[in-house]
Amino acid sequence: MDTQVEPQRQLVRLRGRSYVAFVFSPSMPIAGWLEEIDATLARSPGFFIGRPIVLDLSSVDLSPHGVAHLVSSLETRSIRVLGIEGMDANLLDTRLPPVLTGGRHCAVEQIEPKTVEVKPPPPAASLLLESPVRSGQRIVFVEGDVTVLGSVGSGAEIVAGGSIHVYGTLRGRAMAGINGNSAARIYCQKIEAELLAIDGYYQTAEDIGETLRRRPAQAWLDGDVMRITPLS
Repeated sequence: MDTQVEPQRQLVRLRGRSYVAFVFSPSMPIAGWLEEIDATLARSPGFFIGRPIVLDLSSVDLSPHGVAHLVSSLETRSIRVLGIEGMDANLLDTRLPPVLTGGRHCAVEQIEPKTVEVKPPPPAASLLLESPVRSGQRIVFVEGDVTVLGSVGSGAEIVAGGSIHVYGTLRGRAMAGINGNSAARIYCQKIEAELLAIDGYYQTAEDIGETLRRRPAQAWLDGDVMRITPLS
């Protein structure tokens, strides 16, 4: 009598992986907000392609049809929304991106002063890259500063929770202070950047004055305005 052997079930292997998502927070009127998106794309056409996008609708009052139209309008601009925040999932069409919860960002919370023991702060986290960042590479370090001893190639990207220091030529994209750190800065020995951003405020290559190009420079925030000045 033959013995029938049941095939062994293959267990599903799950892995966790984190991505840095851009959060869009539209404002009314939506048509005017989309015009601002178009202006950004005109200066940097491929900037949002292939990037995780979350749509935060908590500050606007849109009908389910309006949400569907907004998502469709972004898709026509090659901006794919992966999730929605600030809406009741029961009100939305199931064909729309899912409603997300549990997103985190770093913020400074003001509390009443208390008498506490003062301890020296722990050393800030930092990432040191001894090799150049080549075209197509993407470096993400949300815990603190990123320092590159070489150059950053065109098409490369550095994303940091703190400041970014480039001891060579910065030709790619540098985004500092992504966790809400408005005090972050970007330094480089030669600025030829495609895009600079600090705490969500940015300037593209077209915004960088010709007198600054190919010179040592730093970028910093003055309120809600990004300043780019030469390093003396």
